[in-house]
Amino acid sequence: MSPATPQRRWNRRSLKPAARRGAVAVEFAAVAPLLLAVIVGLVELSRVYSVQNCLETAAREGARFAALDRSGMMLGGKTANQKLIDDVKNYLASNNINPDKVTVKVTAADNPDHEFNLDDRANDMQLFQVRVEVPYSDVSYTPVSDANDYTLNSALTFRNGRAVVAN
Repeated sequence: MSPATPQRRWNRRSLKPAARRGAVAVEFAAVAPLLLAVIVGLVELSRVYSVQNCLETAAREGARFAALDRSGMMLGGKTANQKLIDDVKNYLASNNINPDKVTVKVTAADNPDHEFNLDDRANDMQLFQVRVEVPYSDVSYTPVSDANDYTLNSALTFRNGRAVVAN
């Protein structure tokens, strides 16, 4: 064997890792945008799931308030509907959802266009619905165009728990 033979083997071996490094860089450049899109999509999807869960919990807690005996729970001059709406918005605010962007409605269960008055004695033991809505663009981590915006909402039907007890 001549002393040049090991030199050639060394040169051939040293060329392979350099060529492979270039291929890895090209592969990464091709895959990185897709990987980044998947990661951002997963973050947004988890945000939607989290906000939807908060809306459902807020609606449930608001409706639960109406099922209770509310005597002594109201501040002066505040109606049960106002307290329910304020409680729902306060819960959402504690979960970093802007309460000014949230819409809360208390409607009759059989007619969502008709407002339900929790304080009206005629509505005792009647079904009502609490609907909580927020635009997706107001809770998204990324910008949302008007054309792609939609509303996240939750609705829960409950019974107005006030009842007249007869002696």
